[in-house]
Amino acid sequence: MLLVRGSAGGTALTGTLYERGETAPSFKGAPDEAAPYVWVCDEFYEVDSGGQVQRVDGEDVHVAFESPMPRGFETRDAALEAAREHVRTQFARIGVDPETVDVTVVQEHEADAEF
Repeated sequence: MLLVRGSAGGTALTGTLYERGETAPSFKGAPDEAAPYVWVCDEFYEVDSGGQVQRVDGEDVHVAFESPMPRGFETRDAALEAAREHVRTQFARIGVDPETVDVTVVQEHEADAEF
């Protein structure tokens, strides 16, 4: 299991990439269990009021969350590319330049030391 974390503006988002042989979560909307790589991460967007307040670049941003949209992939490279793009897209949805998002990938057991 890999954790893909994007950070920018003083906040972060982490998603999970389940690798070949690992059991990905099973719930409505989950991809075909036969997919060797499964990416799961929150999706969110900025709202005018309500939602959860997140501090980004010293400003309060109201964020609403959507249900995670798990996606299945045939190759590790394709899954990691999609994961990186997903993380950058979520930041762009709250007004952060995606080019400024620092994306790191770590094995789950290394996560405590890295994060």
